[in-house]
Amino acid sequence: MTQSTAPGENPSVTGTARRLALGSPRHVALADAVMELEEHMAKRGWDAPVAVFALVRTSTALQADPSLADLLDPGAVEAAGENPESLMIVEQEDLPPSSTLEDLLTQLAWPMSVDGVAVSAERIILPAEAEAEAAAIEDEAEQLAYLESRTDREEVRVVVGALRSNEAWCAVRARSQDSPAMVAQGPDLVPGLAEALRATFI
Repeated sequence: MTQSTAPGENPSVTGTARRLALGSPRHVALADAVMELEEHMAKRGWDAPVAVFALVRTSTALQADPSLADLLDPGAVEAAGENPESLMIVEQEDLPPSSTLEDLLTQLAWPMSVDGVAVSAERIILPAEAEAEAAAIEDEAEQLAYLESRTDREEVRVVVGALRSNEAWCAVRARSQDSPAMVAQGPDLVPGLAEALRATFI
């Protein structure tokens, strides 16, 4: 996984510029939703479990049920007026039991009424050589012990969103640089996870 920023650049500032330069209102709406979720998950703190969110176009939901406007934050209704592609975020509870994030995603299936999905998960990142060594360890407990023994490991929180229409946006925060100003963001920081999210649409 790589950050789409040059040395010395502020990832948050450059990421904001990239969002504004996307052009597509739909992609901008997804990027905004992912960054809103990133901030939300940061407030929950580290060592949090995986969280999954359905993304629904706010304007579509309001058309189906105008009374929803009374329940939504006024800012969400205003955002939907400014950008019809603006997304409503709905956290999913009672997730099916799973041993890994990948296993969890294979159990999810979203109907056409859901426009997108986002997930927040914490990962351990290692240098390429150490990643290969870890992947070769079949026993899950031994692999975890190996990961925790590495002094060069980096703990990160990734928030990735994908839409049914194929757009994706990712945000990555390192525990060692736990600041909003140091959150890296872009469409392709975690491509494998974005593709796994797309596979959950039916």
